[in-house]
Amino acid sequence: MVSTRSDRGRFDVWAPRPERVRLLVDGTQVPMRRDEDGWWTPEATVPDGEVDYGYLLDDDPDPRPDPRSRRQPGGVHELSRTYDPETFSWTDQGWTGRQLAGSVIYEMHVGTFTPEGTLDAALGRLDHLVDLGVDLVEVLPVNAFNGTHNWGYDGVAWFAVAESYGGPEAYQRFVDGCHAKGLGVIQDVVHNHLGPSGNYLPLFAPYLKDGRNTWGDLVNLDAEGSDEVRRYILDNVAMWLTDYHVDGLRLDAVHALSDSSEVHLLEEMAVEVAALSAHQRRPLTLIAESDLNDPVMFTPREAGGHGLDAQWSDDYHHAVHVALSGETTGYYADFEPLTALKKVVERGFFHDGTFSSFRDRDHGVPIDTEHTATWRLVVCSQNHDQVGNRAVGDRLSDPAPGHLDEDQLGCAAMLTLLGPYTPMLFQGEEWAASTPFQFFTSHPEPELGTATAEGRIAEFEQMGWDPAVVPDPQDPASFQRSKLDWDEPEHGRHARVLALYRDLTRLRRTWPELTDPSFAATTCDVDEAARLVVLHRGRLRVVLNLGTATVQPEVDATSVLAATGSGAELTDGVLTLPPHAGAVVC
Repeated sequence: MVSTRSDRGRFDVWAPRPERVRLLVDGTQVPMRRDEDGWWTPEATVPDGEVDYGYLLDDDPDPRPDPRSRRQPGGVHELSRTYDPETFSWTDQGWTGRQLAGSVIYEMHVGTFTPEGTLDAALGRLDHLVDLGVDLVEVLPVNAFNGTHNWGYDGVAWFAVAESYGGPEAYQRFVDGCHAKGLGVIQDVVHNHLGPSGNYLPLFAPYLKDGRNTWGDLVNLDAEGSDEVRRYILDNVAMWLTDYHVDGLRLDAVHALSDSSEVHLLEEMAVEVAALSAHQRRPLTLIAESDLNDPVMFTPREAGGHGLDAQWSDDYHHAVHVALSGETTGYYADFEPLTALKKVVERGFFHDGTFSSFRDRDHGVPIDTEHTATWRLVVCSQNHDQVGNRAVGDRLSDPAPGHLDEDQLGCAAMLTLLGPYTPMLFQGEEWAASTPFQFFTSHPEPELGTATAEGRIAEFEQMGWDPAVVPDPQDPASFQRSKLDWDEPEHGRHARVLALYRDLTRLRRTWPELTDPSFAATTCDVDEAARLVVLHRGRLRVVLNLGTATVQPEVDATSVLAATGSGAELTDGVLTLPPHAGAVVC
């Protein structure tokens, strides 16, 4: 019988692999009794209240942390500590949630969002997000990881909030504070692999199976013991949405979930979250990160899909990036013509069964645009992956030569915020942050730290980069350089770009054409020679001159609602756009 932890005592543990399990709690060893399902229960009285504890497996003298630990105050290798989420005094009883349709998402990494790098410090910056016009804050993974700082995708304690960010109560304060400001919270979660250090799950049970994905051993979703593993993941999903009042989850790299079950884990997840949403009477959102370009992710279960709410669209990012930067290396190669941008604006995916030169095969499945809402695709011009996985973590707004000028950054903002899909902004993008977002780790084990650094440098050296310029992820300076500079938004081009972003989010809320979910409501014209792009959105036109010569496109307009930098001039019905300028006209 598969059961949730809530059905059992707080020290019960699923551990079918060891022959003997003892609970070490508050410095005392307590024998445990095994049932037929592989769950162990203490045989003696256990203490109440907050205590430190772990499990002694067979004759191993070192206690191991709880697979469902809520706190790891000493790090992922040390004892767990109990935490009762019901002790927190919530003030969001009137919160009714935020639906994804029509919303603007803001992607945040807690450790670099503020100088302090904590959840409490992030609370102090929420007014900035409200003024910006954000609806949902998407937080990069916060579950416990080895070391003091990293991106969060090497977590090993999926139920524990990292102590360096403030721990579980700080997370509750953060969500409660967001709701008080009218902001929903989407938590980024990783269920497709575990980090390289502190993963003790295989000592307890068959949490992993044979095979590997890009990041590590496969999670066991369909082999012996998988029912309990699936329950483990589903309970983790429920934890964020109940104990922490989170409004949605971004599911990392779901294409790496190897599941041949009759009902895919994602569909099972969608069913349970829908039931929870009905009970809580607020929208709860599931967004997949998927490399498959397959609308099965967000197709309703009634039509044979997994029934998630949305998925990221990397193709939109790639088309925008290439159109503005001209970069065509690697996976950007297929997006060189402006017709690629036109296709993603009108059809969602560029690779929808077409040949991908990067993959050397056909890739993707067409979206049924007649019966699909555009908001189901989450799009961006920058995100943590697309910036941080560059050799030096440089943003589009990097002040070094070869990056975008102020007006081009404005064009990127228009394509993201005024296009037909759900826009997501990456922290600092809204003011053209000059700080990079680099790949950083803090592995305490010297050999793991060295392997990570050498592997990173070797990867980019093969791509032609000088190893001397690739930051060492283990160098604390890589982390410090990635922290946002909050003095920037008040000055120069940073202030001007921020003002434009605020204007564009205001337009989204003012003009219903900009949130119309019908694919048929948006068309895109491109002129390859002139590098001119025009998005038709009802009464509005988003006109972008991506070229190097001034143009006067033929548009039927009487007023300019927003423009980039020095921008556009509309005189006697004639629109003039200098190089790299963009304008929203009606």
